Amino acid sequence: MVLLVVLRSFSSLCAHRTRNFRFCCAPAGRPEPNFLRVPARTATRGVLLRFRPPSLPGDERVRVRGGHPFHASAPLRALPAPLLWMLLKPAQKLAAIILGRSIRKWWAALPTDRRQLARQWIHRRRWHLAAGVSVAMVIVGLLLLTHLDESPVTGRTRLLVFSRETHMELAAWTSESYMQEFAELLVPVSDPRHQVVERVVQHLAQRNEDLPEVSAVSWSVHVVQSPSVNAFILPNGEVFIFTGMLEAVADVHQLTVVLGHEMAHAVLGHSAEQASLSHVVDLLSLVLLTAIWALCPRDSLALLGHWAQEKLSQVMFSRPFSRKLEAEADMVGLQLAAKACADVRAGPVFWQQMEIREQLMGESSVPEWLSTHPSHKNRFTQLDRLLPQALALRDSCSCPSLPASDPRAVFSQSVRVLLETAKQGEGGGPQGAPKPPPTEPPHAPRPPPHTGGAIGALKAPLGASQSAVARP
Repeated sequence: MVLLVVLRSFSSLCAHRTRNFRFCCAPAGRPEPNFLRVPARTATRGVLLRFRPPSLPGDERVRVRGGHPFHASAPLRALPAPLLWMLLKPAQKLAAIILGRSIRKWWAALPTDRRQLARQWIHRRRWHLAAGVSVAMVIVGLLLLTHLDESPVTGRTRLLVFSRETHMELAAWTSESYMQEFAELLVPVSDPRHQVVERVVQHLAQRNEDLPEVSAVSWSVHVVQSPSVNAFILPNGEVFIFTGMLEAVADVHQLTVVLGHEMAHAVLGHSAEQASLSHVVDLLSLVLLTAIWALCPRDSLALLGHWAQEKLSQVMFSRPFSRKLEAEADMVGLQLAAKACADVRAGPVFWQQMEIREQLMGESSVPEWLSTHPSHKNRFTQLDRLLPQALALRDSCSCPSLPASDPRAVFSQSVRVLLETAKQGEGGGPQGAPKPPPTEPPHAPRPPPHTGGAIGALKAPLGASQSAVARP
């Protein structure tokens, strides 16, 4: 805030100084025309500048009479409010700690009679203090009520402290940061993997253009060369997907469901919602943090209470809310994929694959109540429960018929065959492993689901599965 005040004062000073300048345009290689003089409001001697418009060729520097160049600096950009708040959070916590510790030291230094007088004063005015706290809580509640909003697709009532425009500014800052971070890891636009992701994203946007939050955004794709199984979409439509995710999905239908999930985060404005909740919880935590450092008799106990307060805040508020948003994005993302004519039955299969992959790689799974995302099993169960609605929505969008074989049944049968083969191998069974039954009819356009090596599978749908996914 102090920085903004200083910048505004500096801008006003610059505006006052430039009123004493007299400007003229002088293109390169041409005689100077008559000077366009700006009348000065003060009796200060005018300064003569010569410059060329940016549209003219040649040197575009501004020169002062005497031949010295005068360079105009780029306009300064103010930090978005959420980013500024994140930068100030450590300072706010430090101020709360210092305030609480100072109160404790002040109380410990008081004589016994002064402490008794203070207790009596608080007891006599306990109702006044309670009324003041109640009024403050009512004011905070009214402020929160004025920031209630309705979710675009689900119609859920939510709290938004920061506006969508503010978060678009933050998304632009974040996008520039990611582009600098991944500058040397971006896959070329001519790469088939980039082309597949680009076509899927544009197809999703085209089939869901009835949503204003989709049609108002320009979607841009960036494929990052990294083994990380991750993808995310910023609120301004910047899509970042890692090649590890392309290896994890089995076909273009699973890719459509995954990108639909990430697009749902952007459409629903979940980042703004999470920042708003974090803002409110942090403000309330400052009061509790001050009380902890004021009431704990020693700094060691205060540090322990501070750590416990942060962990409880995460377990009780931040992580459950994050899991709720992930479940909502799964639901809305499945609807976006259904409107894009994807085989939404492949969505639950993807999370089954992720669960098996996690077990095969020996990755330790975090309990769901400690995680920001639902477990793979719960996500599979939720998507499987939402499939009838998604299939009905897909049929209402004039999409082509789905193959007769269900990817869920195909995947379960393939896993069962692999387990039987592994048991026979361990028990000294026949050397020749039985071949799994065909996963799709010969005429089916979609390749069978698998748990890895999906780059080739993603290339095939460019020509083979146009009727199932890429048909406008």
